[in-house]
Amino acid sequence: MANLKEIRSRISSVGSTMQITNAMKMVSAAKLKRAQDSIVQLRPYADKLRDILQNISSTLDSNVGGELTVQREVQKLLLVVLTSNRGLAGAFNSSIVKKTNSIIEEAKQKGIEVEVLTIGKKGFDFLKNTSKIYRNESHLWDDLKYESVAAISEEITEKFINAEFDEVRIVYNQFRNAANQTVIDEHYLPVQIKTGDEVDTNISTVDYIFEPSKEEIVTDLIPQTLKTQLYKAVLDSNASEHGARMTAMHKATDNADTLRRELILHYNKARQAAITNEILEIVGGAEALDS
Repeated sequence: MANLKEIRSRISSVGSTMQITNAMKMVSAAKLKRAQDSIVQLRPYADKLRDILQNISSTLDSNVGGELTVQREVQKLLLVVLTSNRGLAGAFNSSIVKKTNSIIEEAKQKGIEVEVLTIGKKGFDFLKNTSKIYRNESHLWDDLKYESVAAISEEITEKFINAEFDEVRIVYNQFRNAANQTVIDEHYLPVQIKTGDEVDTNISTVDYIFEPSKEEIVTDLIPQTLKTQLYKAVLDSNASEHGARMTAMHKATDNADTLRRELILHYNKARQAAITNEILEIVGGAEALDS
């Protein structure tokens, strides 16, 4: 009977786990819908803004972007690493940490000093003992706003202008769909502006009248493009997190359901065996009394 009691306890425990994972799956599904809408709406704007910058700058000198386009020998690299504040999201965080460690190792072999700006507690917890942390901005996920991301972008830009960093890259999960996220290592600074032959000739031959001048437009567009680029990466990571968690919790719920069915089957078999043994004992006792 003790064995049956243990099985009943396990069935109850697995059932409770199923309720939790199923609830987390539904919460993530609701959050995913909002996050997916946000990134889908931003992508066309971000892509168009980048195209406008490239098209206008294609007829200008390569140094038109000022200090933000200066190509220096890379001695100090800043990695902006986007992870989540919470776990239970499958390989969402571990894949980012693995990619970050790979970049850091490659940079060290070239003699490049690397610092990491983490956005997310999980990334900070993984990397704080193995990498030099510039700062942790985990609070960003508590109240995700464009203004908060823009402030970080402005600080990074200022540090680059002051030559505190020679290159900045962003490592994040790009949202494909609820089941698929792609780890992206994206160049951020210095801004790479295409000129001359690198731009589509059909676009570059179109003659526009600009007011104010092209130089002023490009100078104003570059900081705006950088803020939008970082914000897009943050929204991509946010949608990817909810998609990964929803998928992970869905699999966990299915596995728990399979385990519960197996335990119920095992419980029924054990119960039937126990009843059979009791009947045999009763019959055996009755026969002993008769004799």
